[in-house]
Amino acid sequence: MTPPESVTLENEAPAVDPKELIKDVLEAYPEKGRKKREKHLNVYQEGKPDCGVKSNIKSLPGSMTTRGCAYAGSKGVVWGPIKDMIHISHGPVGCGYYSWSGRRNYYIGTTGIDTFGTMQFTSDFQERDIVFGGDKKLAKLITELEELFPLNRGISIQSECPIGLIGDDIEAVAKKSAKEINKAVVPVRCEGFRGVSQSLGHHIANDAVRDWIFPRTDKAKKDGTIDVDPTQYDVAIIGDYNIGGDAWSSRILLEEIGLRVVAQWSGDGTINELINTPTVKLNLVHCYRSMNYISRHMEETYGIPWLEYNFFGPTQIAKSLREIAAKFDETIQAKAEEVIAKYQAQTDEVIAKFLPRLQGKTVALMVGGLRPRHVVPAFYDLGMRLIGTGYEFGHNDDYKRTTHYIEDGTLIYDDVSAFEFEEFIKEMKPDLVASGIKEKYVFQKMALPFRQMHSWDYSGPYHGYDGFAIFARDMDMALNSPTWGLIGAPWNK
Repeated sequence: MTPPESVTLENEAPAVDPKELIKDVLEAYPEKGRKKREKHLNVYQEGKPDCGVKSNIKSLPGSMTTRGCAYAGSKGVVWGPIKDMIHISHGPVGCGYYSWSGRRNYYIGTTGIDTFGTMQFTSDFQERDIVFGGDKKLAKLITELEELFPLNRGISIQSECPIGLIGDDIEAVAKKSAKEINKAVVPVRCEGFRGVSQSLGHHIANDAVRDWIFPRTDKAKKDGTIDVDPTQYDVAIIGDYNIGGDAWSSRILLEEIGLRVVAQWSGDGTINELINTPTVKLNLVHCYRSMNYISRHMEETYGIPWLEYNFFGPTQIAKSLREIAAKFDETIQAKAEEVIAKYQAQTDEVIAKFLPRLQGKTVALMVGGLRPRHVVPAFYDLGMRLIGTGYEFGHNDDYKRTTHYIEDGTLIYDDVSAFEFEEFIKEMKPDLVASGIKEKYVFQKMALPFRQMHSWDYSGPYHGYDGFAIFARDMDMALNSPTWGLIGAPWNK
């Protein structure tokens, strides 16, 4: 079947000088705002050690940033997917409501009995709680939850803004309640006003694991009660939130090469897996941004090395499997080669089918976490070309890591505003925009093919060899759907 011509290519897009484009877009700002924003926009020059942008700085007021808050980083990313714990959104109902089961963190279990991932628990702060404090209410809530859901394995308290502002002592409540119910109760000081984005929430959540979970590990090791028999092939998957089943796809490959996955942090994960993680031989870090803190702590405290891996697209999958296997003996290394060879025919079939339909198509990325760099090789494997990428809440080390994935002349935008992103897209005219839910409908109304790269647009998994087949299919459906011919991009009218 001959693919339909992409509607965005009806007229050949004129060559755009990205440096001039940045200047043109910045002209819309007042002088002070222009000086601040120009530090976050650049064009990558091959050979440079980083992307040449400032990052992890407070967003320009009024710029319509796509960032989230510290609460979103802690509850929505790190703690929320831990399936056998109850996570209390401590504060007014709104934050909990809008973080309720929005990230498609798949898990196995019976919801409401032994798993609670898609349930929402809130202390529902009212005016009287702000005036008189909410500590007693929180303690009562924990007692009630224990009575209603006795098979929970622990509770986390995810603080919203008012808790920090009024000075409630959630740590004291946590300690007292933990003794009463004989389970872990973890206070997390992730009030939304902390930091400049959700990134600080990741860090705070990591620190809460360090301070409130790992002491249980240390005690269990000392008492000889830790419930895992260590082997030389034990690993933990760190920073994979099992979006659409991603962690399961990764786990399959790791087990096929002979490793034992002791823990998943934190998609489909349990509190017991967190406790057991300091017994593994290697931590495999998927989302570096959200979990590098706890990985570094385990390296310093327990001597466990860590390795960032990438299972997006067959080129990076093979490279990562070999890097992982190199940390173990020749048995694992040989099995890694066998697994790579096993999936070669499947990979060749996927590429043979979709490469002719996707080759030469251009894509602009703007996501959080790791995807502005990690997903790039999967596009390359399909013959697509990246023309722009950027992070919502990246740090300088993220942009250094990005240089290994992108080509000379790629437009880089950090904490890009809604205005800037729309203007960049209008001028660069990519065939596909791959970004988040906030951007999805803006660009679809422009008749631009779009894929939601935070939660895979209700698809996935995208990790692993099987995930690559789904990824290729989804990109083809987005780009070559006849729907776009009924609308037409605005620059073709």
